[in-house]
Amino acid sequence: MTGKIINTVGAFISTASSVVGKHEALGPMGHCFDVCDSTDLFGAKTWELAESAMQKRAFETMLKKSGYTPQSFDALFAGDLQNQCVGSAYGLLDFDIPYFGLYGACSTAAEGLMLAAMSVSAGQLSRCAAVTSSHFLAAERQYRSPTEYGGMRSPTSQWTVTGAAAFAVEKSGEVAIKQALPGIVVEKGINDASNMGAAMAPAAADTILRYFELSGEKISDVGAIITGDLGFEGGEILCELLSREGLDIRAKYNDCGALIYDRIRQDKHAGGSGCGCSAVVLSAYLLGKLRSGELKNLLFIGTGAMMSPSSIQQGQYIPAVAHLLRLEGKGGNI
Repeated sequence: MTGKIINTVGAFISTASSVVGKHEALGPMGHCFDVCDSTDLFGAKTWELAESAMQKRAFETMLKKSGYTPQSFDALFAGDLQNQCVGSAYGLLDFDIPYFGLYGACSTAAEGLMLAAMSVSAGQLSRCAAVTSSHFLAAERQYRSPTEYGGMRSPTSQWTVTGAAAFAVEKSGEVAIKQALPGIVVEKGINDASNMGAAMAPAAADTILRYFELSGEKISDVGAIITGDLGFEGGEILCELLSREGLDIRAKYNDCGALIYDRIRQDKHAGGSGCGCSAVVLSAYLLGKLRSGELKNLLFIGTGAMMSPSSIQQGQYIPAVAHLLRLEGKGGNI
């Protein structure tokens, strides 16, 4: 099998924060988030500036919860969906911390946590932050059409989550990042920007299959398998692809895009997506299950459609990637 499982021994998520907009606050886990803004503007004049303000708020909230100062961090790993990741560059501009800009599309939360954990585990850095965000209206304006046009949404389309999260990764904490398996770029002939779940599902299947083959573990060894942003459409495709390979994950599986909104009451079509989707669900919901012992461990697979406005306009197929993290709570590997 291609790739290698990286044992990120001694890397922990010590603190995390979440900031969301109005639709997310009205969803099933609205009570879990640290900060909610019913205007989606966060005091800014444009949707793009709102995303930067939201990301800054997420980092400041994490600092407040942890008691750390910006000088407590050796590096920032951050990214978003805006071109050249300007949401992160402007949002974190006021903090005097070495900065690594990332573009993993919707897999950015997992990518940032993976790189931070590898750096801490290797002893090169003592404490890092992983920060990411997305904004529904900024993403619609960049990738599709401004919402003022009133365009119809496909049943397979997903709603970009307006949300940001920040994580502190260091040598102690309640939730351990035990293992990491970097994703491989996969492309299976999907060029419909309104069906990202179908584009990302093969990448998630590839990573999950590689993990179980490389690790030698069984489904029964894992508390939960959570993908980032496949939504209902992509999640079903993933389960079908894995079933064909003899791996049935349905009893342990869920997706952040399927969890964040109420499917009936909110009608977000195929569910949530965007960098902020898996980030805020992990920060506000999943980490709590690991801390409490409700889950002993889980596989967190960040999924990203690696497209750009130019590639979409030119009709290119959408490559995707899926990065896997094995997270463990205090109960450990049982």
